[in-house]
Amino acid sequence: MAAISANDVGIRPEDGPEAMQKEAERVGYPFPYLYDESQEVAKTYQAACTPDIYLFDAALKLVHHGQLDEARPNKKIPVTGADLRAALDALLAGQAISSEQKASVGCNIKWKKDNEPAYFKKP
Repeated sequence: MAAISANDVGIRPEDGPEAMQKEAERVGYPFPYLYDESQEVAKTYQAACTPDIYLFDAALKLVHHGQLDEARPNKKIPVTGADLRAALDALLAGQAISSEQKASVGCNIKWKKDNEPAYFKKP
């Protein structure tokens, strides 16, 4: 498991590697927190927001791309990670992962000037 930030630090300096490393330590993430400075990883996976969750199996096949859970800012629903947990549990048990995956919802990725991917640009 890894977390990857792709936000442009020129727009969101608080999302830079140093600040996010401190946040990861404060919260106690048991996985690496990486920084996609070129934003190429985000583009490759067509990431749209933070967080955008991707789960791969042992063969590196994408088996889940969806929300963490039903929690949202200003909603009185606690963060549980239920959707990701269900996908992880199914994967670890060798069971099929539900095809009913809700898209991630969060803040949009802060793209560098003239770096916004084509999948976001309007014709």
